Amino acid sequence: MKAALTGLAIIAAALTAGLAAAERAVPLPAPAQDVPATPGMQTAVLAGGCFWGMEAVFEHVKGVKSVTAGYAGGTSATANYAQVSSERTGHAEAVRISYDPRVVSYGTLLRVYFSIAHDPTELNRQGPDTGISYRSAIFPQTPQQKIVAARYIAQLSRAHSFPKPIVTKLEGGRFFPAEAYHQNFFDRNPTHPYIVMWDKPKLAAFRAGFPQLAV
Repeated sequence: MKAALTGLAIIAAALTAGLAAAERAVPLPAPAQDVPATPGMQTAVLAGGCFWGMEAVFEHVKGVKSVTAGYAGGTSATANYAQVSSERTGHAEAVRISYDPRVVSYGTLLRVYFSIAHDPTELNRQGPDTGISYRSAIFPQTPQQKIVAARYIAQLSRAHSFPKPIVTKLEGGRFFPAEAYHQNFFDRNPTHPYIVMWDKPKLAAFRAGFPQLAV
């Protein structure tokens, strides 16, 4: 469940989120290998904590045509928020990104994912949210994506790009769209406490770190 914070905890959390976002404003190096650009739209599926913030970041990336919040890694029978929140379905909150590879590459999306969209060193949690549904995971949609993602993780690990080990896993499984009320949550709920504390700083960090990509 999205964490509910009050009083001093809200202030502390907001300060923490702001500092973390400022640190993430410095982008990581680009992947040494990328998926070649081809005509037509391509799809990426990424999980990294609450899908509200992930959606907010990637829908502002130039070349991204749509972002859908949803669940990946489990079955269709349990792909709903009530059951996923039980942390017993195997799903991860994820986003499905439809993008034009002639404008933004898969490798660039991964660069944003690791630099800004989430913390890849947090195991089964992100920020105030805990559980396997908030895990860091990439769901490659093609063999080439799997190779590029695996090599980028290895590249960042060799460079010691983070103070702690990267815990991001490559996983298989289908993507299932989340309920309608989760879609475009950031844009429809700009004053929601969770959005203000955790996701607005993340989007600000993206705009600061990737001004050439932001729309």
